This record gives sequence, C-alpha cells and structure tokens, in this order.
Amino acid sequence: MKMNFAGRELDMSRCHVMGVLNVTPDSFSDGGQFNRPDAALARARQMVADGATFIDIGGESTRPGATPVSVQEELDRVCPVVEAAARELDAVISVDTSAPEVMAETAKLGAGLINDVRALQRDRAPEVAAQAGIPVCIMHIQGEPDTMQDRPEYRNVRREVSAFLAERIRVAEFAGIRPENILLDPGFGFGKSLEHNLQLLASLEQMHILGHPLLVGVSRKSMLGHITGRDVNERLPASLAAATIAAMKGVSIIRVHDVRETVDAVRVVAAVKEAG
Repeated sequence: MKMNFAGRELDMSRCHVMGVLNVTPDSFSDGGQFNRPDAALARARQMVADGATFIDIGGESTRPGATPVSVQEELDRVCPVVEAAARELDAVISVDTSAPEVMAETAKLGAGLINDVRALQRDRAPEVAAQAGIPVCIMHIQGEPDTMQDRPEYRNVRREVSAFLAERIRVAEFAGIRPENILLDPGFGFGKSLEHNLQLLASLEQMHILGHPLLVGVSRKSMLGHITGRDVNERLPASLAAATIAAMKGVSIIRVHDVRETVDAVRVVAAVKEAG
C-alpha cells in the first residue's frame, strides 16, 4: 500500500522510522533540549541524516501528568520549526497535535502528517483534518494525559483498543477523511498498565484486520523501565527490542528517539523477511 504525504509517496508495506522532535520544556525524555528553533532544526537534520523518513514535531507534552498548553503557545512553538523543516529537509514532517488550529496552520506550512494522540476527539478536529487533505494518524488513549495512568482498566485490551479505533475510523471517514489517508496507533503507554502494553505488543499483528497502516511509539517508555529497571535515558537496548518486535509484526512506522540505531534494527528485520 502506498500513501501520499504532501506530495511524497511512500510504500507502507515497508517499515519506516519516525524521529521524535519535542519543542517543549517538559516532555518525558528530551523536554527542554530542542525548544529553540535553531536547536530543533539542527536535531531534525541529524535525524534525517541518520535515516529518519518522518520527523514528528510536537509542541505539547503528552507524558503522564502533563499540563495542557494554550493553542497560541503550541502554534508559537511548532510553526517556525515545521516551516523550516518542511522547506529544507528530505523527510515527511509530522505534527503531533490534537488542536484543530495547529492542524490547519501546519498543513499550510508543509506538514505531511497529522499525528493526533486524542484520535480527533476535539471539537472540529475531524473536519479540519479532512480539509487539510493530508494523512492522519489516529491513536487510542484512555482518558487524558494528566489522568490516563490513574488505574486504567480493560476487560480485553486488544479488543477494546481495536473497537475504539474502528469507531474513530468511522468518524474520520464521515468527516471526509479518505480511507487511504488514515493510519492507526494502539497508543502504548496512553492509559495502559504494563500488562496491557505487553498484551498489545504480543498481539500487534492482529490489528492489521482494521485495514490501515500501523504506527507505534514505544521508545524509552515507562513500560520498558518497569521491565528492565532502567532510567529513561538508559532504555536504548529495550527500545530496540520493542521496535524489532513491532517491525517483525508488520508495523509501517516506528516513532523513536534513537533514529540511527533503530534504522539499523529495522534493516535487519527487512533483510530477514526478504530472505524468508
């Protein structure tokens, strides 16, 4: 399956690497490191040189317990970086946002993907995303970032996540988003316990039944810290293990902090698949 990201056509049967670029002061892993446009653009250049196909730019932290920011503040953070990156870099610029105003403005500036952790649940988000005309990633979340880890509960996490995403697909298509412009993210760490996350990762290939390419983000997340006992900046080996599992299970995009190492892991998976 091929998808068109603002004029760039990609084969989604391959696994692509998306580099994380948080232009925030409080993201869980790299908050404050790249909240100046020049530093952010330099980081984006390096990730593209390391092999990233996508750069995911976010102006609002969605870590557990994060405090929301105003739409204007989010626009001020992301727009200069999106505009410069879209103009200069040979990569798809993704915008990690739930705000319709940010979706609309960054699409005008050259963004090729809207990555919404709230699954287009904010007022007017489906309609604005449809008008933007670029692909949208719809992610599962239980609750809101400031409360999502307060005792998340499921009877069957895979079935409930799949049912949620199927309903959001219907909403997106009703608003005018074309089916070929929809990606899905099961939302590792967003309103899920360690056991929930492991069950989702173990059964990830079953989500292909929904009929859309999958994007996953497990890089440096607390689920890996719970398993290994490592602090956030010591989770590269665990992140690579999770990324390798996801790639083996047919994921189209893996969202990561450590691009170069993940690109190598994905290349090994691709070579093994081709040999088989």
